[in-house]
Amino acid sequence: MVASDIVRLIGKPVPRYTSYPTAPHFHAGIREADYGAWLESLPRSADLSLYMHIPFCDSLCWFCGCHTRITRRYEPVGLYLGGLIREIRMAAEKVPDRAAVSHIHWGGGSPTMLSPDDIRRLGTATREVFALKPGCEFAVEIDPRGLDQARIDALAGIGLTRVSLGVQDFDPEVQWAINREQSFEETQRVAEAFRAHGVSSLNIDAIYGLPHQNEARLLATLDKVVSLDPDRIALFGYAHVPWMKKHQEMIPPESLPGIEERFVQAESAARFLIAAGYVRVGIDHFAKPADALAVAARRGALRRNFQGYTVDPADALIGFGASAISSLPNGYTQNEPTTGRYLALISEGKLPIARGVALNEEDRLRRAVIESLMCRMEMDERILAQSTAPEAVKGEIRAEMDQFRDEARRGWVIRTRDGLIVTEAGRPFLRLIAARFDAYLAQAAGRHSVAV
Repeated sequence: MVASDIVRLIGKPVPRYTSYPTAPHFHAGIREADYGAWLESLPRSADLSLYMHIPFCDSLCWFCGCHTRITRRYEPVGLYLGGLIREIRMAAEKVPDRAAVSHIHWGGGSPTMLSPDDIRRLGTATREVFALKPGCEFAVEIDPRGLDQARIDALAGIGLTRVSLGVQDFDPEVQWAINREQSFEETQRVAEAFRAHGVSSLNIDAIYGLPHQNEARLLATLDKVVSLDPDRIALFGYAHVPWMKKHQEMIPPESLPGIEERFVQAESAARFLIAAGYVRVGIDHFAKPADALAVAARRGALRRNFQGYTVDPADALIGFGASAISSLPNGYTQNEPTTGRYLALISEGKLPIARGVALNEEDRLRRAVIESLMCRMEMDERILAQSTAPEAVKGEIRAEMDQFRDEARRGWVIRTRDGLIVTEAGRPFLRLIAARFDAYLAQAAGRHSVAV
């Protein structure tokens, strides 16, 4: 049993903190001119990360929280790709010539909706306008269902180094409830096909908290996941937000595990994966001890961005495609989310910025504090000392560090002379702990998923 006061805490809606300020606080006051100026002001030798968003699927998974569009025809996909490549070229013109790319990520939707020719077309177009560093990591989110050899060959041919296979859950009843039927055998076939091509890293995504899911079913899925020998496993909590994603209304609330059961699932899964030889990284990632993610966690070099935990050291993340978000030293921008409007802006020769937020010194300091907690499970006075934020803001943060008496009593945190340390017992509650330093949260608390 989980204590009732803990159940109330973990049922609170808080952000996942893949950015700060978080996306609900982006606004329409940031436009194309701001984004263009921010790109032009990047350091001449900036280290870049590129994200390409392919917002198409051929069927709708009812659990999905992404910006995506369902189509059975290829014509809109091909049309969209032309706009995406044009956006890449327009943005590249504003980036300093000596900037180079250390990381590329394709997400969606389903990037594997692209035809083999268009996979090669997008890969070639990127290399034509951006310089790639030696050893540049190139990761793609893969839907194994129906993935043919031609697409696998095309992805391997353009330098793919890491695949992220979506699994979610292998239980037939759970799959039926989320409208995603996917066999273990098909998933295994795709994993083996990429490995045969020499793709060196395999990630698998799974989800807890799904309809009709229980502890036993989740562990049975993870047992099959582990048998595929992935280098990393991401175990996310299902975010049921039907007020934002209407299709989630297809999932009856009564079919979902309660808050206490979600917590039990998450912690049982963590114990299972640790026993299987994986290292727990942050709140929802697991990696083999020799994997770069686990190594970065041990060295205190772990980072967090819109794809979750990463070893990506980039100074800037540039997002391309409808709804894509960019993270730049000056702030965040988000592209127009609807594909029609996105393509219309591109055809007019405009960078398709819909909203964003400029960072002030308080934002930068609080972002550093939150990322330190989420990635290193600690924060200390050095973060405050290195910041140019007003002394009054630093005083507020010191006062906030002194307000963890209940968490200290529970053994979740230790207040030291130099800062705050989150214990292993406090790891499941990292989002709640980080949220205490979020100056914006009260303005949009209801727009996030529950804490665990």
